[in-house]
Amino acid sequence: MTFRLLDTNIVSYILNGHTLATAYQPHLTGYDLAISFQTVAELLEGATLAGWGPVRWSGLQSLLATLTMLDGTADVAARWAEVRAARRSQPIGVADCWIVATALAYGLELVTHNPADFRSIPGLVIITEVT
Repeated sequence: MTFRLLDTNIVSYILNGHTLATAYQPHLTGYDLAISFQTVAELLEGATLAGWGPVRWSGLQSLLATLTMLDGTADVAARWAEVRAARRSQPIGVADCWIVATALAYGLELVTHNPADFRSIPGLVIITEVT
């Protein structure tokens, strides 16, 4: 089966039962779903800052258990550096850059609801419902 990388916003929509989760379902069905280590960090930070109780933490852990977390590697780090350098005139955030670097290093399409964050990155395939 083929993997697709989910941006943090897509995982958040799924976790929270947001209506956009339904909109993205056709892009997820039939694929193995992966997330960057950066997405895990963002989700854990958000839950910690929000003071989630045991029930919400359990839901997050259950969802994360269904996704394949892709680690940072030397190749991911090299891609991160390349993207940051290439986007100096149109800066990309550090967290977004780790996610795109993960997609590029692993050769995966990125499913996101924030395509503008990732525009003009050579080799990146973006899947979105934003028109």
